[in-house]
Amino acid sequence: MLRVAVIGSGPSGCYTAQSLVQQDPDVLVDVLDRLPCPYGLVRYGVAPDHEKIKSLQNTLRTVLEHDRVRFLGGVGIGPGGVPAARLRELYHAVVHCVGAATDRRLGIPGEDLPGSWSATEFVSWYSAHPDSTADGFVAGARSAVVIGVGNVAVDVTRTLARGATELSATDIPQSALTALAASGVADVHMVGRRGPSQARFTTKELRELGSLPGVEVAVREDELARDPAYPDPASLPAPQRRNVEVLRGWAAAAPRPAPRTISLRFFLRPVELLADGGRVGAVRFERTTPDGSGGARGTGEFEEIEAQLVLRSVGYRGLPVEGLPFDEQSGTVPHVDGRVVRGCFVMRGEYVAGWIKRGPTGVIGTNRPDAKETVASLLEDAPALVERELPGDPLDALRADGVVPVEWAGWCAIERAEAELGASLGRGVVKLPDWQSLLHAAQGIPSEHPATHG
Repeated sequence: MLRVAVIGSGPSGCYTAQSLVQQDPDVLVDVLDRLPCPYGLVRYGVAPDHEKIKSLQNTLRTVLEHDRVRFLGGVGIGPGGVPAARLRELYHAVVHCVGAATDRRLGIPGEDLPGSWSATEFVSWYSAHPDSTADGFVAGARSAVVIGVGNVAVDVTRTLARGATELSATDIPQSALTALAASGVADVHMVGRRGPSQARFTTKELRELGSLPGVEVAVREDELARDPAYPDPASLPAPQRRNVEVLRGWAAAAPRPAPRTISLRFFLRPVELLADGGRVGAVRFERTTPDGSGGARGTGEFEEIEAQLVLRSVGYRGLPVEGLPFDEQSGTVPHVDGRVVRGCFVMRGEYVAGWIKRGPTGVIGTNRPDAKETVASLLEDAPALVERELPGDPLDALRADGVVPVEWAGWCAIERAEAELGASLGRGVVKLPDWQSLLHAAQGIPSEHPATHG
């Protein structure tokens, strides 16, 4: 009987487990996660007002409730947790689905000034990630700059501009809701170094900015027109063409006064964050122009945009995984069809799927065929893998090692506690935002941690 450990319970981990149990009628799968809660970025990376995407949790839930799948939360792998070598002893195969856990930096002066954050940190805060210790993002800020023009940049821009009334209907933690309700941010500038036809956001996300109550979206015709595709976008691929058409519509519309403004800026490259009173006060940009090959080059012209809050959203990057080779350049684990490669050797029994395999590309659904490819390799190797006798049920061995996982019943208890917290606040489900309240809830202990009440 094949036993597999899947590390990570986000979409790639769940799709890996799903593919395994669908294709092998006897396989037993343990899905381990460092966090006590499943679903990865679906829980901790999707904006709180995107309920339709968050509903994907119901699909992932059916995987984790399968009778041959066990969820084991609160189990760290590597330093301070279960050694990777120990997992290899307890399972025939280990599939690492750990994502891309850090953000890319700008590498410019002033990036570490107070008030300058990664979008990842901001998303973790409003998503109630238990590792998030930062707050005060919007305190004292009047103007914010978001550097990047992908969907995450749109998410954080929208969250900054959206009113607290709409957010109160979501599962955003009470502390974040209170802070955003008191926010004085009136201007949000989302800035890209290239043109609108190279922007990475989807049209659906872009259009949402134009439907926010009390928000005016401003674009500059002269910036848009620098893009060679702007005058006639018909030759662009459909996704980029739709984006340009939306922006053209906004450029042609008459301005409408509103309490808050989102300014979409293009062909500006950040070169320095400028200090004011010991914290960030503005961002200095160099104007760029198309270089003829899809990139942009500097023009030597500069502009400063006021900002007491700067969020960089220029991509994710994988981190090294204990016991696995790592490609520093790509931020991924070397592999062949999902099999880990050490030097010249393919390591049957060790596998990767998701962003740690291919890099932070694609949408949530991209993880499904990616997982299937890895599972096909694993099942091809399975006849040789199962020849090794295991010491017994891995969960018994982990408990004997002192590991106390949050099992599925514990996660269900967390869900009940979040529903009860929301009811006590006159809201729907409200996320518990810290380790103590999550672990207490998993154990059925009522939590009075102040962070749960903002």
